[in-house]
Amino acid sequence: MTDCELCTTPGGELLLTEHAVVPAWRAILVDDPDYPGYARIVATRHAKELSDLTPDERRRVFDAVVALERAVLEVVTPDKVNVASLGNVVPHVHVHVIPRWATDPRWPAPIWAAPRREAPPRLARSDLADQLREALRRHLQT
Repeated sequence: MTDCELCTTPGGELLLTEHAVVPAWRAILVDDPDYPGYARIVATRHAKELSDLTPDERRRVFDAVVALERAVLEVVTPDKVNVASLGNVVPHVHVHVIPRWATDPRWPAPIWAAPRREAPPRLARSDLADQLREALRRHLQT
């Protein structure tokens, strides 16, 4: 689809692409200073709904989501990780993996809700993408 932003752009900083003859997914880091470590698994092939993926693609995407969740837990040590697949704005299968802290601006509401408080200062980590990339590789092997 030429008008789908996840078909025509990476959608964020590329962390990893599945190494397969026909890769089912890519992992991207989202640039959101309030939620460092916020990432997505994006289906490689354009599909509007999870049910549009083949059973094998779904399994590979969900395995990647679990590995990414583990990597986020390890690298940024949040209080909780939210996992969501919406697609209302961009109808291309992608799964959000969002680190959450009890001190974040929207806790305990979803990150798309109005802020309830100021965001606490978080240290910028220039090595965050590299750390997530390495942790994701490790967790894909387990």
